[in-house]
Amino acid sequence: MLSVSFIKKILISLVIIFGFSPVYSQKAEETNQRLFAPLFEWQGNSYRTASGVPGENYWQNRADYSIEVALDEENHLVEGNVTISYKNNSPHSLDFLWLQLDQNKFTKESRGSLTMPMSGGRWVGDYAGGYAIGKVEVKYKSGEISEPQKLINDTRMQLRLDNTLAANGGEIDITIAFSYKVPEYGADRMGRLETKKGRLYEMAQWYPRMAVYDDIKGWNNEPYLGSGEFYLEYGNFDYKITVPYDHIVVGSGELQNPNEVLTSTQIKRLKEASKSDKTIMIIGPKEIEDFKFTRPKSEGTLTWHFKMENARDVAWASTKSFIWDAARINLSEGKSCMAMSVYPKESDGKNAWGRSTEYTKASIEYNSQKWYEYPYPTAVNVAGIVGGMEYPGVSFCSWRVSRGSLWDVTDHEFGHNWFPMIVGSNERLYPWMDEGFNTFINHYSTVAFNGNEYPSSLDNIKGNTYFLIAPSRESINTFPDVSKTYNLGFIAYRKPAIGLFLLREVILGPERFDFAFKNYIQNWAYKHPTPIDFFNAMENGAGEELDWFWRGWFYSNSTLDQGVEKVSYIRENPELGVIISISSEGELLMPVVVEIEEENGKVGRINLPVEIWQRGNQWSFQYKSTSKIKSVKLDPDRMLPDVNSKNDRWIADKEPIQP
Repeated sequence: MLSVSFIKKILISLVIIFGFSPVYSQKAEETNQRLFAPLFEWQGNSYRTASGVPGENYWQNRADYSIEVALDEENHLVEGNVTISYKNNSPHSLDFLWLQLDQNKFTKESRGSLTMPMSGGRWVGDYAGGYAIGKVEVKYKSGEISEPQKLINDTRMQLRLDNTLAANGGEIDITIAFSYKVPEYGADRMGRLETKKGRLYEMAQWYPRMAVYDDIKGWNNEPYLGSGEFYLEYGNFDYKITVPYDHIVVGSGELQNPNEVLTSTQIKRLKEASKSDKTIMIIGPKEIEDFKFTRPKSEGTLTWHFKMENARDVAWASTKSFIWDAARINLSEGKSCMAMSVYPKESDGKNAWGRSTEYTKASIEYNSQKWYEYPYPTAVNVAGIVGGMEYPGVSFCSWRVSRGSLWDVTDHEFGHNWFPMIVGSNERLYPWMDEGFNTFINHYSTVAFNGNEYPSSLDNIKGNTYFLIAPSRESINTFPDVSKTYNLGFIAYRKPAIGLFLLREVILGPERFDFAFKNYIQNWAYKHPTPIDFFNAMENGAGEELDWFWRGWFYSNSTLDQGVEKVSYIRENPELGVIISISSEGELLMPVVVEIEEENGKVGRINLPVEIWQRGNQWSFQYKSTSKIKSVKLDPDRMLPDVNSKNDRWIADKEPIQP
């Protein structure tokens, strides 16, 4: 047997001869090659293609709703029935179904209540009591009727079917009796407001809704905790709301029985508004309490009947204190729909909610022309207790806001009709696919509105670098219910919006970006895209490999720091040209724009692609100068979120030319 000392001598000899040792080897040099590697090894399938469009076998289930409820104002109670006609288009038979019971958040024992911080916050709600679920009945296509076993767990309800729901088109009708007390503050999504002229209800998450069953997760049944929003199937809605006779009701979709609930004067004014680009008053500030004038009856109740087609949800509002105005929204090829605003007297004013319909009209007209035509018959802005929340065709915005703040919240909430109402992403898991996309399109609608009357939140990209270097920062792909509350506004709204802005204005250019983005909207309208579908759609539509960008901006906390390292003349003669050396620290990579100013007044620019960083963090290039260099500036238009501005510029007087 060889001795230990002899083995050591052999190893030392090998090191001397070959200069290599497994124990003492140098670590391989890190390069940026891994940052350009594929982010997802996604090859597509028959449901979702690698090109970012739905496949030939793409499917999604459908839920049509018929709802009848009554509002008991004295007890703040909503009570009624919903019948859901559910169609299973999946290739799987289903033995059980899941529904969402979001009102159950408003109980002391709910997960949403128990996970709220002691300090409170936007997503708290008072303990109204949640749903009281009565009889549940299912009717099969065969005509058989049964009462399935139900299991209610927090904000979810499982129905265990007696008969399996067939794949590839099986249908079932589910009828549920329900009631609940309306919370005063419903996690800034719904609730009630006391005004001088009457109580104002904003009603959302107000009926049991089907959970989504899809090809990615099967049943999507994450609990409703508050900050995470919603993921819903598409279908048609036929709903009736019975309220006290003196109430005005507005809701998603089109009113079916105006002759029963409106006066002839109101109907006449609405017809006038449907042809007017200027705001027309339907119920004026001085008419609110004149019930003989504003209401078709003087006692009892009235039932308001609405229909909404191909939507994922509906919402409504009701009070006797509404001022109501309206105007026409102009769409393509002579088509139009209606912008409406309803608000209490406290919100009236030419610099406040008196401009709401003007804002609503402008926002929807711009986005319809720019991205995809608005599909709904009305767009109703409601002033109430909710700070800002969106539903198909209806927005809830704070009754307190005015001027630019009212424009911002109105434009944002109606922008959500594109994301996620038309493009139906999963808000519960990917808030950036609706909040971020919407914040992005809000920039362009704001710039376009009334000669850029109000500033855009994306006007100052560099002003956001604080968030990019904060020790507590989180990446965009953090789920909303997991992220720190103070981070949500940046990682769900601002950062993804900045990312799309960079993609359009810096990386791809408007022509390539707009083509790919519009195709994404068109292909996924009324469907359920995932992040991979979006990434693939943009890469294929724009003809650009962008995994380096998705990884750096959406899936990491990396920062950008481009700097000028060195400036030197060729053979110390500026007329022969100059060599400029730049660097990129950190793992967030971007193309580089370099502006060179010479002493003779000549100014030139060099646009360098992101690929210069593929092999490392330094790059040198030659510039054909004709005189001495006065300055070298990176990102001269201040488009990039560079976290260190100190090294962005080289100035000859301060930093001498190096040999």
